[in-house]
Amino acid sequence: MRPTKLAATVAVGAATVLIAACGSSTSSVTSTASPAASATSASSAPSSAPASSTTAAASGSFTGCMVTDTGGINDKSFNQSAWQGMQAAAAANSNVTVKYLQSTSQSDYVPNINTFLGQKCGIIVTVGFLMGASTESAAKAHPTQPFAIVDCSYASFCLSGTKESNIDQLVFNTVQDGFLGGYLAAGMSKTGKVATFGGEKFGTVTIYMDGFWDGVQYYNKQHNKNVTVLGWDEQTQKGEFTGDFTNQTKGQTVTQTFISEGADVIFPVAGNVGLGAAKAVQQADAQGGTVSMLWVDTDGCVSAAQYCKYFVSSVTKGIVSAVKNAVLTAASGKSVGGTYIGTLANGGAVLSPFHDYSGKVPASLQAELKTIETGIENGSIQTPTKSPVT
Repeated sequence: MRPTKLAATVAVGAATVLIAACGSSTSSVTSTASPAASATSASSAPSSAPASSTTAAASGSFTGCMVTDTGGINDKSFNQSAWQGMQAAAAANSNVTVKYLQSTSQSDYVPNINTFLGQKCGIIVTVGFLMGASTESAAKAHPTQPFAIVDCSYASFCLSGTKESNIDQLVFNTVQDGFLGGYLAAGMSKTGKVATFGGEKFGTVTIYMDGFWDGVQYYNKQHNKNVTVLGWDEQTQKGEFTGDFTNQTKGQTVTQTFISEGADVIFPVAGNVGLGAAKAVQQADAQGGTVSMLWVDTDGCVSAAQYCKYFVSSVTKGIVSAVKNAVLTAASGKSVGGTYIGTLANGGAVLSPFHDYSGKVPASLQAELKTIETGIENGSIQTPTKSPVT
């Protein structure tokens, strides 16, 4: 992969891995005005202690507020990355204070948003496809209140009504790096079978899976191979889903099934459920198997470092920088309401470094990936998806 682009992605993630303690209920709020308030190392597991406010919060004059999805603040995925982006904004501007409310069920979305409306937050950031309707309703009722939502847009039908001018849509064209991930998986497979599965059948999930499937097909075409994808078919839009983003046991079970069917590279697109997949891969390795996987959304060797040795790479999205910029834009007094689209070209949808696999991914395969990346960026290689973000 292009070293400068990958290095920039990692630098953003490493500099802003500032994980707060996880609230035990939706009435708990964590706030901070500086990374020192709740910083941990990139490889440290976030605390599960009840969240509480910090005294540093009082120094800020602009408050950025975030409502998590049900995956929770420590999901090793988009909620955690969004919170890192919030804290990065606070680190970049001493006048910015950030805090979050955690949703433990979908019924928490509206009351959590209403709590922050009552607190006159400078911007309210919501996270994930499931929060689209609640966010849109609140934005319509409060047209002067700035909102931003991660992984949700009008184009993807996550937001479905008349376009509200006070919602920043932060989306990522992950069919592009998903395509690279599929090509990489096919190139690394020894059995000729790879697999992917999702948490729920949302466009923000299936766009990854479309890209992965198409990348495998492109590899087959280039190499006259017949690597098979288990768990998803881009053409029929049918595949395997666990039904949520939290139940690790489900992820472990479906991955064990894929491994028993011969898959040796697994790509879970399921947030915290992916940790169950990693556990299954670890167990297969302990039993003498040779199975690896790709992580999703974040660099898995940072967010789930205990399983780094099994991650060939990660298919990421630049949530940290997107959220940071949304908060800082609102704090500067500029209007919100646009659409940010993360792509390969702008660093918002890229493969992570190979880490422990840097010496295992053949140089020829790495060169092919770089060529494909260039082709995707200049449009000579198409990455179609039935779940577009624009």
